[in-house]
Amino acid sequence: MKKINLFMTAAVAVALLQACSGNKSTSGSDSSTVKTDSSVTKAKTDSATALPDTAFAAKAAVGGMAEVALGKMAAAKGTDKQVKDFGNMMVMDHGKANAELMSIAKTKNITLPAGLDAEHQAKSDSLSKLSGTAFDKAYVQTMIEGHQKTLALMQSEASGGKDTELKAFAAKTAPVVQMHLEHIQKIQGSLK
Repeated sequence: MKKINLFMTAAVAVALLQACSGNKSTSGSDSSTVKTDSSVTKAKTDSATALPDTAFAAKAAVGGMAEVALGKMAAAKGTDKQVKDFGNMMVMDHGKANAELMSIAKTKNITLPAGLDAEHQAKSDSLSKLSGTAFDKAYVQTMIEGHQKTLALMQSEASGGKDTELKAFAAKTAPVVQMHLEHIQKIQGSLK
């Protein structure tokens, strides 16, 4: 049971960090490869168009996993009550969204990432080395940046996605991410 919980925590952490990192393409186009159960889909994307639905699902899954993992870290390491409470909210809210996304992906035979990518693992490692108010401030800044990128990802899918279930998931999730962003910005303003 502990192995399953650890695996799910890692999977959720990866999803959230990836979703919160957004699309880093800054010009022209790039190629994204997303593995599904039966094939590898290559999709040409650029910053002016929405990601293919499978790429959106993968980014959202990784970002979701990261939010849960970092939320657990904040609940355990945070010194400010607001930071701890926000971390617990991340575990609950993003955990619920992750479960919904996994269910949708399963029905569509989309294989979601199972762990953090290098960028998000580095963020997690960096935060894990901090303590006290240094941790609180770094966590809050990470959450602001991540939720800005996640909100853009959700809004892009909600308006430009092709899959009706994934579009609906993104449209339902975007207001929650917006609320998280506003909440963490208020926390940032109150930290000493």
